[in-house]
Amino acid sequence: MTRVRSTTVLAIVHNGEVAIGADGQATMGNYVAKSNVRKIRKLQEGKIVTGFAGSTADAFTLLERFDEKLNSYGGNMKRAAIELAKDWRTDRYLRKLEAMLITADKDELLVVSGTGDVLEPDHQIAAIGSGAMYAQAAALALKKHASGLTAEEIVKESLHIAADICIYTNHNLIIETIK
Repeated sequence: MTRVRSTTVLAIVHNGEVAIGADGQATMGNYVAKSNVRKIRKLQEGKIVTGFAGSTADAFTLLERFDEKLNSYGGNMKRAAIELAKDWRTDRYLRKLEAMLITADKDELLVVSGTGDVLEPDHQIAAIGSGAMYAQAAALALKKHASGLTAEEIVKESLHIAADICIYTNHNLIIETIK
């Protein structure tokens, strides 16, 4: 059975603002299964935003577990991410999940990977999914050479650039910010 996959997610911390965005495309094999998937979620009454890529059902499972960890650790994002990563490495069921998660609050940005890693990305830019490297390269260039743009504008333009290059990324964007 062919799995449904979700694609490009990009987050940036820039000029005191956090923005995270994703395209809306989910593919099944070599065709577009849905063009308006919502891969961005706000948690903890909007204080934390997350984005996911990978197998859709696996990503939702991961997101639910992360939300449980946030509630268990009083909204401490880093602690919740580390505890989730520990569970991911040791739990037989979670180890089979094929998804990744970007999570951000007003102060930091983290990537939680399927290998149980919690990464704080360089340059305060994180990208996951099929078009991640295109979006990340565009965001790095815009952050460096167009510093007057807002975090939201950088995410939007970078995702559009990725969508122009990556066949698994579309222009149907959802972007959330924390100021």
